Amino acid sequence: MAMNRNDENAKPAGELEKLEKLEPELREALGNFKASVDAWSDEMISRPREAQAPARTNWSAVSRWALGCVVFAGTVSGGLYQNYRLQEAARVEATRVAEQQRELAAAKANEQDDLTANDDLMANVDSDIAREVPSALQPMASLMTDDDSQGNSKN
Repeated sequence: MAMNRNDENAKPAGELEKLEKLEPELREALGNFKASVDAWSDEMISRPREAQAPARTNWSAVSRWALGCVVFAGTVSGGLYQNYRLQEAARVEATRVAEQQRELAAAKANEQDDLTANDDLMANVDSDIAREVPSALQPMASLMTDDDSQGNSKN
């Protein structure tokens, strides 16, 4: 059994008792309001409706936004990567220069040590060469003069 809006059985009993107790003017105003709402509701239900297509998503705009976000993210990440690479290259270069300077300082220290050792060796050689002529070679030493050009002047 289908219920109709105008069916009095559909209303609770307590509501009817409240309406009867109200003043007649108020009861009439409420009745008119209820009637107008019921009429409007019936009209809205019975009017012909057009089927509306669901809202379509504009995929080209969405894809443009997505592509724009990807390009922006790529640009920013490329800049960050380039900055990181430059900092890393600068760090490697600084390490290389420091190592080169350490090697140069070590080479200078070795050169100084070598020069000192060479000077000591030359002093030893000079002292060995500068010693007196042995007594067996004494007669030849007297023939030698300090001026070597005399021996070669006879032509």
